[in-house]
Amino acid sequence: MSTDDLLALKDDMVAFIEGHGLKRLPGFVPEDIPTILWDEQGNPDGWKDFVEMAKHAGAAFVTYSEMTLEREELDALADQANEMNFPDEESSEVVEVNWLRKFTGKIGYIQLGFVHQGLVFLHETTTEWYERFQTLLEDIEGFNDIVIDDHSDEEE
Repeated sequence: MSTDDLLALKDDMVAFIEGHGLKRLPGFVPEDIPTILWDEQGNPDGWKDFVEMAKHAGAAFVTYSEMTLEREELDALADQANEMNFPDEESSEVVEVNWLRKFTGKIGYIQLGFVHQGLVFLHETTTEWYERFQTLLEDIEGFNDIVIDDHSDEEE
């Protein structure tokens, strides 16, 4: 997706879903639930095909979840990046957190889903900055896990 904020897309999705007579269930399908991920095959309007498939499958609702980048979330991530890289204030993690600040308050991820015959079907739309945010979050959490594991080994 070439946009930095999915707000306009969200509005289109809501109107399209409701226009097809489906309800929206506010809910996020976590990664630990077996799912089938929709393949857009390069079609930026593939989410419309997804909604039409939900209707065709007889779904009464479509799950809807979005992620907006919050300042508090970035502040916590910045603290972790600074602790991880102290005293290097120009580390790649710190620079990346500061770059992400311009996306505060913007929607970077939307997940649509429906259940059919016991399977969960998902459609996900992301921005480039959201994917970078997720990668940074995983990198910092991975580093913190290593540090915590090292301390627990010393105590034994």
